[in-house]
Amino acid sequence: MLGFAHVYSQSTLGNGLHQLEISGSIATYYNYRELKPGEVDKDKNRFRLRDAQIQLEGRKGLNWEYEFQFDLADIASGVFDPENPGLMDAYIVYKGLKFLDIKMGYSKLSYSRSSITPIVYSAFWQRAEFLRGDLFSRRDVGLTINAPFYKDRLNLIAGLYNGIGEQSLRGDNDRSGALEYLGRFEFGWPKVSRYRDFDDRNLAKPQLMLGAGARYTERSLPQGTFFPNGAVGEYGVKVADGEKLAVNLDAGFMWKGFSGQIEYHRIKITPNDTNSFLLRSLPVSQTNGYVLSTALVSQLNYFNSRFHTGISLRYEDFNISDLVTGINNRWSAAVMYQIDGYQSAIKVQYFRIIEEELTYDVDWKSQFRIGWQYIF
Repeated sequence: MLGFAHVYSQSTLGNGLHQLEISGSIATYYNYRELKPGEVDKDKNRFRLRDAQIQLEGRKGLNWEYEFQFDLADIASGVFDPENPGLMDAYIVYKGLKFLDIKMGYSKLSYSRSSITPIVYSAFWQRAEFLRGDLFSRRDVGLTINAPFYKDRLNLIAGLYNGIGEQSLRGDNDRSGALEYLGRFEFGWPKVSRYRDFDDRNLAKPQLMLGAGARYTERSLPQGTFFPNGAVGEYGVKVADGEKLAVNLDAGFMWKGFSGQIEYHRIKITPNDTNSFLLRSLPVSQTNGYVLSTALVSQLNYFNSRFHTGISLRYEDFNISDLVTGINNRWSAAVMYQIDGYQSAIKVQYFRIIEEELTYDVDWKSQFRIGWQYIF
């Protein structure tokens, strides 16, 4: 017979061998945009239901785990958002091998630390632009192997996926049938830390984190065929007909309420077609046959336990295409006031554009968001 208990924000069902934890979150905010001169479309000045999530996490015995998480807000909207899609996780994990875990299904990819960190543990309502899921997929269907070493100070991760990201849920792979390969290592001292922005435990000793990841795929579409709708993302570089190599480095620290994170990303795409739009009709002598996307994202945080408040500052410097004139600079500030820890919190974010690439400009120059998140 199943027993029932409530622990923190999770309800737990169990019979001794099998445990199922049920949780979820609701998050809503008001968004206001300061438009550029000449722009008149104010449709983004509105309230938005960002999250209406249900999460099921289960364990059976010592060897099996699973997770199923979905967001009703995104399902109801009918608009695909790679940062927060309708289906967020659906996977199983086998832990029967002492030296590694095997995960199969649909889940976040272990590539960028800031991309992996759940947004509920951040003061921000939105991730840095480069990390939102339009330049590389944040989720995909496939196989992940995780091996911890050195008393949990080192994690080695390897993965094999369809390579078309969230569009994998809609059916077949692209006509090339190619897969994407992923590798990552994480080192932490005194151990690999949780994925959090804040030092909400006010650590007496510094905690350091270092990570690096790489993703590689080589695709060759048969003539006259195309990628699934939406697979290439907003900027046309998420998936490419050709060779794509993405690498990232990330580091961070936590100590006495202070914390910080910094990430560097570099994506190199070598199209099969020398007339690809990615190469901007420029001569090979200028492009060398490839295009680069790069980013540097840095963030500094402070959490005050006495006042239950976290403050974050973030700076983004990114280039979607090195063949396009200009570079993108943005900065953001955010505050989280915790009414009941992360379970109930008011979050405020302001972000402003400093500079933009010539062909990737938007119609606004700053945004302000204020809202409430509740985890049950």
